[in-house]
Amino acid sequence: MTSYSYELRETLLKLENVSVAYDGVPVLRDVNLEIRDIVRPGMKQGQVVALVGPSGMGKTTMFRVLAGLMKPDTGRVLVTPQQIPVERGMVGVVAQNYPLFAHRSVRGNLMVAGKQAGLSGSALSQKADTMLERFGLAEQAAKYPAQLSGGQRQRVAIAQQFMCSEYFLLMDEPFSGLDLLAQEGVIKFIEEMAQTDELKTFVVVTHDVSAALEVADTLWVLGRDRDANGNPIPGARVQATFNLIERGLAWHEGVSTTPEYLELRREVRALFPRL
Repeated sequence: MTSYSYELRETLLKLENVSVAYDGVPVLRDVNLEIRDIVRPGMKQGQVVALVGPSGMGKTTMFRVLAGLMKPDTGRVLVTPQQIPVERGMVGVVAQNYPLFAHRSVRGNLMVAGKQAGLSGSALSQKADTMLERFGLAEQAAKYPAQLSGGQRQRVAIAQQFMCSEYFLLMDEPFSGLDLLAQEGVIKFIEEMAQTDELKTFVVVTHDVSAALEVADTLWVLGRDRDANGNPIPGARVQATFNLIERGLAWHEGVSTTPEYLELRREVRALFPRL
């Protein structure tokens, strides 16, 4: 498949020597990663990175560290082109069950998020209305979460987080429990949102390798090193990074039907027993 022209510019997110242990047992060990600004000639293009790995490998811990919800035992996470240490609230977080305020309307949910981010008055109202339009939620503005479909609730949760964090969004298992049609809708939506701004950066944490390969431009595979006898060394880190742009799989319609996609999916899945 065609590999599009692009270049990598400044670093937008970086993990430096990040380690986390629970009760003395390493969960993450010396993790070093970065996401750089992707620039495509003649168009806006944000970044979509997918993090996959077996259950119990530390994906949730990685998620919390990236979001600034947990301080690593060692190392640090830096965000924005200015490389500022991450703090709670700087990175938007969409949890698996899309938690919203049930007693507030869609617009009310956005307003609460905006107030928490320090907005007020006309600036708050204007940003909420902008988000409603951008996410296709204007007609649902007065509805309550219980009146929305699962896909609509997810859009509200994402819009809510972009009221706080302009560019960075972490998504935890966004494809879980969705049928094929709904999953395709979420993939398309993430792709569209990533193309609204150069600095938009999504990190999708998922166990679904197939969906990850469809939506991402970069894939991180989390797992453990092995010692000389083949035994796992406690503490996970990224064991493989796949550049889906170079492989001609990023930014294409219908990529999941191609031989290149199917081959890479087999390659990634073959890694799991050794992680």
